Amino acid sequence: MYMFSKSLEERCNRILRDMEGSLTARDRVGIQDFVLLDAYTSESAVLDNLRKRFNENLIYTYIGTLLVSVNPYKELGIYTKKQMDIYMGVNFFELPPHIYALADNVYRTMLTETNNHFILISGESGAGKTEASKKILQFYAVSCPSTKLLDNVRDRLLLSNPVLEAFGNAKTLKNDNSSRFGKYMDIQFDHMGGAVGGHILSYLLEKSRVVHQNHGERSFHIFYQLVEGGEEDLLRWLGLERNCQRYSYLVQVGEVTYQRYSYLVQVGEVTYQHYSYLVQVGEVTYQHYSYLVQVGEVTYQHYSYLVQVGEVTYQHYSYLVQVGEGECAKVSSVNDKSDWKTVRKALSIIEFSESNIESLFAIIASVLHLGNVTFVADSQGYATLNNSPEIHWLSKLLGIPAQVIQVGLTHRKIEARSEELLSPFTVDQAVYAKDALAKAIYGRTFTWLVNELNESLANKDSSRKTVIGLLDIYGFEVFSVNSFEQFCINYCNEKLQQLFIQLTLKSEQEEYEMEGIEWESVPYFNNKIICDLVEEKFKGIISVLDEECLRPGEATDMTFLEKLEEKMGGHPHFVTHKLADQKTRKTLERGDFRLLHYAGEVTYCVVGFLDKNNDLLYRNIKEVMRQSKNAIVKHCFPSTEPDSKKRPETVATQFKSSLVGLTEILMSKEPWYVRCMKPNEGKQPGLFDDVLVRHQVKYLGLMEHLRVRRAGFAYRRRYEIFLQRYKPLCPDTWPNWKGTAAEGVQCLIKHLGYKPDEYKMGRTKIFIRHPRTLFATEDAFEVCKHELATRIQAKYKGYRVKGDYMRQRQAATKIETCWRGMKARRERDKRAWAVKVIKRFIKGFMTRNQPACVDNTEYLAFVRQNYLTRLKENLPKTVLDKNTWLTPPPIMQEASQMLRKLYTRHMVRRYVQGIMTERKAQLQIKGLTSSIFKGTKENYPHSVGIPFVDTRIREEDIHIKVYQMIRQERIKYSVPVVKYDRNGFRPRFRQLIYTGSAAYLVEEAKIKQRVEFNNLKGVSVSTLSDNFLILHVQCEDIKQKGDLVLQCDYLFEALTKLCLVANKHNFIKVVQGSVKFDIQPGREGFVDFKSGQETMIYRAKNGHLMVESTRTKSRAMIQN
Repeated sequence: MYMFSKSLEERCNRILRDMEGSLTARDRVGIQDFVLLDAYTSESAVLDNLRKRFNENLIYTYIGTLLVSVNPYKELGIYTKKQMDIYMGVNFFELPPHIYALADNVYRTMLTETNNHFILISGESGAGKTEASKKILQFYAVSCPSTKLLDNVRDRLLLSNPVLEAFGNAKTLKNDNSSRFGKYMDIQFDHMGGAVGGHILSYLLEKSRVVHQNHGERSFHIFYQLVEGGEEDLLRWLGLERNCQRYSYLVQVGEVTYQRYSYLVQVGEVTYQHYSYLVQVGEVTYQHYSYLVQVGEVTYQHYSYLVQVGEVTYQHYSYLVQVGEGECAKVSSVNDKSDWKTVRKALSIIEFSESNIESLFAIIASVLHLGNVTFVADSQGYATLNNSPEIHWLSKLLGIPAQVIQVGLTHRKIEARSEELLSPFTVDQAVYAKDALAKAIYGRTFTWLVNELNESLANKDSSRKTVIGLLDIYGFEVFSVNSFEQFCINYCNEKLQQLFIQLTLKSEQEEYEMEGIEWESVPYFNNKIICDLVEEKFKGIISVLDEECLRPGEATDMTFLEKLEEKMGGHPHFVTHKLADQKTRKTLERGDFRLLHYAGEVTYCVVGFLDKNNDLLYRNIKEVMRQSKNAIVKHCFPSTEPDSKKRPETVATQFKSSLVGLTEILMSKEPWYVRCMKPNEGKQPGLFDDVLVRHQVKYLGLMEHLRVRRAGFAYRRRYEIFLQRYKPLCPDTWPNWKGTAAEGVQCLIKHLGYKPDEYKMGRTKIFIRHPRTLFATEDAFEVCKHELATRIQAKYKGYRVKGDYMRQRQAATKIETCWRGMKARRERDKRAWAVKVIKRFIKGFMTRNQPACVDNTEYLAFVRQNYLTRLKENLPKTVLDKNTWLTPPPIMQEASQMLRKLYTRHMVRRYVQGIMTERKAQLQIKGLTSSIFKGTKENYPHSVGIPFVDTRIREEDIHIKVYQMIRQERIKYSVPVVKYDRNGFRPRFRQLIYTGSAAYLVEEAKIKQRVEFNNLKGVSVSTLSDNFLILHVQCEDIKQKGDLVLQCDYLFEALTKLCLVANKHNFIKVVQGSVKFDIQPGREGFVDFKSGQETMIYRAKNGHLMVESTRTKSRAMIQN
C-alpha cells in the first residue's frame, strides 16, 4: 500500500504551518480556489482573481478539484525534486494549488479506491498542455515505487514523449512546440502503486503539414532534426544534405498566393478576384483574408484549372505557391541538434531495433526526396519526371524499382470492363498524387510508430491493473481562416464539453448523496444541439459532407455548402451568407458558413473541405508501395489490406468514430481536469491580456464548472482537518478535544454562531454554503493568533495614515482651487453656448412650417427626437390598447404610422412567445369545453375565466379503504358532488372519482356505485344556469342501479375531465326542458328545468325533480 514515513509527515506538518496563512493573503494574491469567490457568477471577478495571482507568479488556481494553469512563459523554479517531495502525500487543499497536488491526489485516490481515473488537459495551442502532461509524468516517475523493472517502464513512459513530439509536433504561429495530433495515454499501475505499463491512442494527425505550412510555421520537428542533427554517414546513406533550404517540403514561400473557387486573374489588365476584392496587376494587392499577392510572378489555380503567368508553376488549390527560393522558418527556442540526440537515445531505450530505426529514417528522408520531385508537361500536356536523382533515392530508400515509381507518380490505373488501363496524369494531377502519397506515407508511419510504442509499453502481466489516463487534446481554435481541421478540432471540443458537464454534475451529485446532503439541480447550457448539428446521422454536417464526397457527378465545395444551406437552413446555430440577415451578411463570404459553438461563433471556409475529407490515395500508388522492401512501409501498406472498389471511410467519419471510442473510454473512468490558458499572444512573460483570457475562460467552460461547484456549498472539508485548523477559536475545543471530530466541529460552529442555513453536517465532512462564512472564520482565526501584532500595526498605521492625511489635505486644497476656477470657466462657456442654442431654437420654431432649410433643420430634428423620446416612455402596454399612442407632429405622421404597425406586431409576437406550456395545456382543455358548451349552456361564459385544476379532492382526503380498492386503476380526477336519490330525490353528499376505466360514486369508506366508461351511454345537462348532470348508465339486470342524478359546483371542469378520461367527446347532450332518466330497468324518472327568481330544487307535484335556476346576466343580454 501507499505508505508514508514519520519524517515525511513531520515535514508536511511543518510546511502546513508555514503556509497556513495563505487564505488571508487573498487581497494581494487573489483566492486560490474560485469556489470561494463571492461573485462567482461574474466573469470579471474570475478574471481579476486570475490577474492578481498571475502578477504574483501564482499560475495555478483551483475550481474545486479542477486546476486552472496560466502559462508564465518563463522559468519559475516550482518543478524541482524538492517541490515534488513537498506535495507527495499531502491533502489536496492544504498547500497552494499546483499540478503536483492534482497528480498526487489522483494517484492516491486511485490506490485507495482501486478504480480508474483520467486527467483531461485542454487549452488552445501555446497554453502549455504538452508541458503539463510532461510534469505529471515526471511526478509519477519520482513518486511511484522504484525497482529495476519499474524503472525501465518509467523510462519508456518518459521517453515516449520526445519521440511523439518529434514526429507529431511542429512550430506554429502560436506555439513553437505545438501538438498537431490528439493524444490519450493510459498509465497502468499495479496494486502497490508501481507504474507497470502504458498505452497510447492518437487522434487526427495534421498530415497536410507534411506538404504545406503557413508562412512563419514549420513541418514536423523530425525533418529538421534529421537534417540538422543527423550524423554525416547517416545523411550520406540517406542522400540528404545538411541544408533545409534544399527541400521543398521544408521551405516556406517568400511570396504567397491563396486561391478560392474558380475566379481567374488576367495578366496585364485589372481584374476582380474573390468577391469584390480588386486585384491590380504588377502591384502588391490583397486577396481573401489579407494574404499578399504579387501578380506577374504568381500562378492561380482551382483544382484542375491551370493559369499561366510568365513562368508557370503548378500547385493544388490551397498549397502554397513558391516564388523565388523562399526560406525555412527559424525557431530560436528549438535546438534541432540537441533534440535529435534525445530522440536517438529514446528510440534505443524504448528498444527499437536498429533495422527499424534505419527503416524509419529512410521513410523520413524519402518524404523529403518526394517533395523535390518535379513534373513538366510533354507536348500532349501530360506530366513527365525531370529529376532522376530524386527518383534514384526514392527507389533506394523505399526498395521499389525506379521505373515502378515513375509510372505510379505519372499514371493512374483505370478499370474498363475486364481490362486495366494506365491513364497519364496532367501536371496538376501528378502534384496532387505526389502530395497525397507523402501524406499517406507519413500518416501511416506515425500510426506504426504509436503501435510500436504501445508494444514497448505493454504490460505482459494479466493481473488486474488500475489506470490513470492523460488526455492532451486540441483546444478550441479560431483563426482568421478556419478550415476542415479547425472544424474537426472544434467538434472534438464540443463533445468534450458535453462530457465535461455530464461528469462534473455526476461527481458533485455523488459526493452530496454520499454525505447525505440534498442535491440541488443546476441550470447549464446543454450543447447537445450543436453536437447533433455536426454529427447527427443523415442530417448532420458530417453526413452531408460524406454524401457530397461520395456521390457521383461534379461535387465541389460550393455544392457542399449549398447542400448545407438546404438541410440546415432553419437551425439556430448555423448561418451562411445566403441565410444571414443584412447585417450578418456583411461579415460572411459566399464560401463561408458560421457555427455558433458553446464557446462563441466560428466562421469556416469550405474551400478544401471535400479534398481533406476524402484524403484519397490512388489504388495503383498503393500497389506500388506494396512492392517496397522497407520493413515499415511494407507493414503500413500490407498486401492483405482490402483494395475493393468501395471507397474507404472519410476522415470526418473516422474522427467521429474515434471520438465515440474516446468518450466511452472516458465515461468508464473518474475525471480530473487541467485547464491551460495563455495570458497573451506574444509569449511575453508578465503580460496579461484581459480580452484573450476572458475568451479562454468562456470556451474552456470554467464558468459552468464554477456554477456547478457553487450550486450548493462553496466549501467542504473533513471534520478532522476543519477542527485541527480552527479549534483555537473555541475555549471548549482548545487545546485538545476529547470527543469525536464531528462533535468537536459541532461545538466549534455553535460557539462561532453559524446560522442553520449557512452549513450542513455530512457523514464525514462539514459543508459551508457561503465563502463569507469561511472568510469570517479565517479572519477570526488570524485575529486570535495575532492580536498583539495587530495592536502594534494599528499604532504604526495610524502614524503613517496621519502623515498621508496631512499631505493629502494640502494637495486637496490646491486641487480644489484649480477645480473651482476650471468649473467657473466651463460655466461661462456653457452659458454662451446655451444662448446660441436658444436663438437657433426660436428661429427654427418660427420657420417650422417652411421647407427644410438651415434655420429649421436643428429644430425639426429636435421635434423628431422629442416625439420619439416621449413615445418611448408612453408606449401601449397591451395589444388591445388603441388610444394611448401619442399624436405625432405633422413631420412625423408617416413615421408614426409605420412605428405603430411595427410595435403592434412586436407586442403580438411577444404575447404569443410568452404563452407557457402549462397555459397552453389549459387553453387546449378550455377549447374542448368551449366546443361542447359554447352557445348551449347558459352559465358557460362565467366559467371561461376560471382555470381548471388537476383534481378537486386530494388523494389523502379520499378514505384509505376506497383508495386501496381503486388505486391500481390510477385516479385521474375527483370532485365533491351532491347525489339525488332516484326515489324521493333526497340529496346526499358524495365524492365522484374518475379512474382510467370507470367512474366511482363514493360515500366516505364505501363505493356506492361503479360506472365503467364502456357502460356509460351519455351525460345530460340543461341549457340553464344550474349545475346538474345526469349520467345515463346501461342497465341489463334489474338488480343494477340506474342513472345518476348529480349536482356539481365544478360542472364544466368535471364534464371536460370526464370527456378526456373516458375518451368520449360527443356523448354530452345539452337538453332544454326535461331530462328522462332510468330509475331501474323498465322504470323511468324525470328532472324538469326552468328559470326563476332564485335557485330552488324540490320535488314537484307530478313526482318529477324540479330544478329552478336564476337567469344569468349573459342570457338576459343575449335575449335583449
